[in-house]
Amino acid sequence: MYVLLSTHFEGVKLAVFEADLHEKNWVILIEQNGVLKGFSTLLIYETEFARERLSVVYSGDTIMDPTAWSSSTLSKAWIASVRQLRQFYSQGKLYWLLISSGYRTYRFLPIFWKEFYPRYDVKTPEYFETLMKFLARDRFGESYNVSTGIVRLSHPQVLQVELRHIPPERFKDPHIRFFNLRNPGHMQGDELVCLAEICEDNLTSAGRRMWYSNFQPAMEMEAAIPDREDFANTTKRPPEASAVPHPLSAV
Repeated sequence: MYVLLSTHFEGVKLAVFEADLHEKNWVILIEQNGVLKGFSTLLIYETEFARERLSVVYSGDTIMDPTAWSSSTLSKAWIASVRQLRQFYSQGKLYWLLISSGYRTYRFLPIFWKEFYPRYDVKTPEYFETLMKFLARDRFGESYNVSTGIVRLSHPQVLQVELRHIPPERFKDPHIRFFNLRNPGHMQGDELVCLAEICEDNLTSAGRRMWYSNFQPAMEMEAAIPDREDFANTTKRPPEASAVPHPLSAV
């Protein structure tokens, strides 16, 4: 996992990666023919806001090898995994807390969710604005700038030069123009805090196709935690591209 991430990001320190991984409780591993093609780490937890219990999915390190960018496996795996994991985190509404330093990641929001924030065409409602600030302060502390909605990590991970620039033709997309405007320091690793409710009613047509697809990630529920360095070898998968949400701690 570390090798894959550091291949496509600059400034990835092993100690920081391991510390970040230790804070998560799930990881989605995507393999093809036994080769790790991508992964997404998750911290799913429950909290209380405005006297209401709610559940949160916080996305950590996420990467797909550029050779697999044309595949929808990560999207299918992420949505299918969160849908399955919802049974273990059933308190109140479920929200996706995302920080994005790349336009490709931000672009997942309008593709799969009807309502998400911040966005170019609608002002963030007061409830979402307050909730976003509450969750971001709790998660990132002083690294979070309340006025800009940006997280500036002490050890930012910056995409390799050939991957970090937004191609000129992509600026035709108003979502990408907005991302670039709201996060002008994205090429230096600045992260834009985003929020969306995870529920069927909030899915776009593309999101519904993923939600109701036959994609069934194999879920592993061992209480024992494997050694971090052995993670890529802890699951058996079919030879085609597949994904497994794997616990990083006992559920």
